[in-house]
Amino acid sequence: MNNQPTQAAIAILYRDNKFLMQLRDNIPTIRYPGYWALFGGHIELGETPEVAVQREILEEIGYKLPSSFAFFGSYPDERVIRYVFHAPLLVEFDQLVLNEGWDMGLLSKQEILRGSCYSDNAREERLLAPVHQQILQDFMNQIEIKTK
Repeated sequence: MNNQPTQAAIAILYRDNKFLMQLRDNIPTIRYPGYWALFGGHIELGETPEVAVQREILEEIGYKLPSSFAFFGSYPDERVIRYVFHAPLLVEFDQLVLNEGWDMGLLSKQEILRGSCYSDNAREERLLAPVHQQILQDFMNQIEIKTK
């Protein structure tokens, strides 16, 4: 039995001081069902994290990451190693097509810090996946440090 953690590549996409997030499908067998999370997914055999994040973002929302996308950091735990990238969202929100997930939205810093956001599709406030909330808080803290 393979006890190695799975590997995933995810992206922090931002525009106008907001962060693009996906409301994950509410399917009990997936990780963080019905939670807000960053877009991305599993790294396939033979893929680098950089290639995987580009593929996943294109598949999930039809967005081609700009060449300026950059590595932010890795977040390993006992089950998953998350390779996190960041890039500006250079298209209008309504140009994105949600191909995977229950909903998507541009979440404000306040919603991220609060840990929840309303979803029109779910018709209720939904929680952020804790690890994704932590990643965004770390990113926002680092951005503040760079701009001071």
